[in-house]
Amino acid sequence: MSAPLFRLEGIGFAYDAERPVLRDAGFELFAGERVALVGPNGSGKTTLFLIMVGLRRPSAGIVEAFGRSRRTEKDFHEVRARAGLLFQDADDQLFCPTVLEDVSFGPLNLGKTSAEAREIAQETLALLGLAGFGDRVTHKLSGGQKRLVALATVLAMRPDVLLLDEPTNALDHATEERLTDILQALPQAMVIISHDDGFLKRLATRRVRMENGALVDDGKTLTPAMARR
Repeated sequence: MSAPLFRLEGIGFAYDAERPVLRDAGFELFAGERVALVGPNGSGKTTLFLIMVGLRRPSAGIVEAFGRSRRTEKDFHEVRARAGLLFQDADDQLFCPTVLEDVSFGPLNLGKTSAEAREIAQETLALLGLAGFGDRVTHKLSGGQKRLVALATVLAMRPDVLLLDEPTNALDHATEERLTDILQALPQAMVIISHDDGFLKRLATRRVRMENGALVDDGKTLTPAMARR
């Protein structure tokens, strides 16, 4: 088996020292996996994502990403370029005046020219059914539209890993169906936080539960599409 894209070992974290969120948590993500990360609200799922990309630092444990140990802020610069994090609240992800500017921001930050970034942004918006949205004012969009634009900002960076925190929030049924089809066709490894069990059953290849601050692997949950491969 190839080396994991992410490996977390012995992770501890607490916002309040008397009530730790994560206790000796471990997790591995391999290429091609789509892992459902489930558990009750407040169990530490989002915190785990933030630790994986270096936006929170664990009090104990090891974070390895893309074959290297990651400790310092500089270490995580590459991780954030290669692991796209979709925040639970789209307003935390969108900060530019227009949709095209928001989606172009990541590619520009990765060194693309303005023309290249614009082309990538337009292609990504079209993929998500948002062609023609480039000049729209971001803060005037509906909740579902903002959710898709936030996802576009992540996909436009062409990451190796997708960390998706409640990706179906605010989406109507038809849009959720389209999003599911899009995610199923993507090659990236994914970790998906969601309370939408039907969505996870269609998408996930493995399920992991947050339980008492640790991660418990529920084993394989192959979708029919995956089982036929």
